[in-house]
Amino acid sequence: MVWASSFLIPITAAILSYLVFSRPRRWLARRGLPDMLIATIFTSFLFVLLGVAIIWFAEPVVNFIDELPELARDFQQELASEGGPLAALNEAATAIGDAVEGETEKKPLKVEVVSDKSTTSTILTMAPSVLGQVVFAIFLTFFLIGSGDFFARRTVESIARLRDKRRAVEVIHTIEERLGRYLGGIAVINAGLGLSIGTAMWFWGLSNYIGLGVMGFVLNFVPFLGAVAGAAISGFIAYVTLGDGWIAFGAAATYMALTSIEGQVVTPLLISRRMELNTPILFLVVAFFAYIWSVIGMVVAVPILIVAKIICDEVEGLQRLGYFLGDAEGSGAAEIDESG
Repeated sequence: MVWASSFLIPITAAILSYLVFSRPRRWLARRGLPDMLIATIFTSFLFVLLGVAIIWFAEPVVNFIDELPELARDFQQELASEGGPLAALNEAATAIGDAVEGETEKKPLKVEVVSDKSTTSTILTMAPSVLGQVVFAIFLTFFLIGSGDFFARRTVESIARLRDKRRAVEVIHTIEERLGRYLGGIAVINAGLGLSIGTAMWFWGLSNYIGLGVMGFVLNFVPFLGAVAGAAISGFIAYVTLGDGWIAFGAAATYMALTSIEGQVVTPLLISRRMELNTPILFLVVAFFAYIWSVIGMVVAVPILIVAKIICDEVEGLQRLGYFLGDAEGSGAAEIDESG
């Protein structure tokens, strides 16, 4: 699965997109629209979103990522400068180095020429591959939506007993309903959170507040680590660019406060039927998908686990496993609000 990630990630994204669009597709189909026309409408919407994201956010995001190595060097120099936290340690290391150098024979320096490959050039090299995966996922979504209920019908037709056929239809509709509500709601909530974070970072005087807002939108899809990583990066950038520890603390605290409000207030209000998952199981699943698919794996881990739990809850014989994945009493469970 690791070596096939470039192929499996867009397929997984397309299947999840198909499940999200299934209910509105069925609603439009009942009003007489052909499936291929519905697929064209939805995929055109996805392409418009992709184009808008590239036009509006590509430059600030690339600049934001390209500045990170330089900010890290500035941060290191700030720590090691005179009066900095690591100044004494740096002086001791220099003294030890001078003492050792004085006792040993000096050797000629070996000069190596290292190509300075900027982060921007790395991103530009990876961009065609990533863009190709996104386009592939959108086209696959088009064909899945255009097929209508083909796969659902084939699944039901392959089942022998009438009672099981009805149960299969209920499971499919439940997956579409809960997953669509979850992903759609979380996407809207995270967009609002990203806008709030960008505005807050502008208030604190950070120049690349747009990049930080986009970062907040993306990281909030990642359970456990998203909010912590975003707050740490915001505080780090604020400290390096503005040189004020209190402003850095304020930026990080503001980031954490916004994600906490989103997770504890906004998401429970807007997504009424929350699904609870066993925290250790959720952590293991996120870690596994992070290992095989990196950050994208952490994003898709929760929807995949949601689908697995719904199937286990609805299929007779798997309900014990579904109960194990979740917790009816909330003990040891994590509400899927993406705030960690």
